[in-house]
Amino acid sequence: MQVILLERVAKLGQMGEVVDVKPGYARNFLLPQGKALSASKSNIEAFEQQKAQLEARNLETKKEAESLAEKLDGQQFIVIRSASDAGALYGSVTTRDAAEAATEAGFSVDRKQVVLAPIKELGLHEVQIVLHPEVDATIELNVARSAEEAELQAAGKSIQELAAEEEAAAEFEIAELFEDIGAATSEDEDLAEAVAEPSEDDQDDASKA
Repeated sequence: MQVILLERVAKLGQMGEVVDVKPGYARNFLLPQGKALSASKSNIEAFEQQKAQLEARNLETKKEAESLAEKLDGQQFIVIRSASDAGALYGSVTTRDAAEAATEAGFSVDRKQVVLAPIKELGLHEVQIVLHPEVDATIELNVARSAEEAELQAAGKSIQELAAEEEAAAEFEIAELFEDIGAATSEDEDLAEAVAEPSEDDQDDASKA
């Protein structure tokens, strides 16, 4: 099926180009999204008449997208999720979650602009945001179980390192506990021996008697 592109479409062509695409791709994506028209003679003529307006509108939206991209690119957003000790999420982080995280931080991002395979583990994940056919930005999602954990991840510590530190801390606490128990037991034994053994004065009194 031939269509005429109303804007640049990645891996397909530039505005005004007539390209061959699969009918399903045209009907389900290009046409309903307003990215193309079927390449009939009347549609091609209509495009030529509106080309200047379309190019002007495209330039305006491109400038707006570039302005937003400058502010958005490189931003990190925290997403709190439940996960196992190994870092596997109970569920996943989707395009909707990424868009909501950016929007809550004051950026206008639609889930349709997010290029993301569902995230299924804790950590830092780069996500592409397509703001315009010719403009995109890259953000980072900090997926963690708590704000404290997110802060540590942002500082460069992986979930494996955090787990190792927690395990080492737990082992240290257990070791200290056993040392305290051992010290207390030793003191009790010393006290018991002192009570059981008569003093020299007691021994002298006993011999005089």
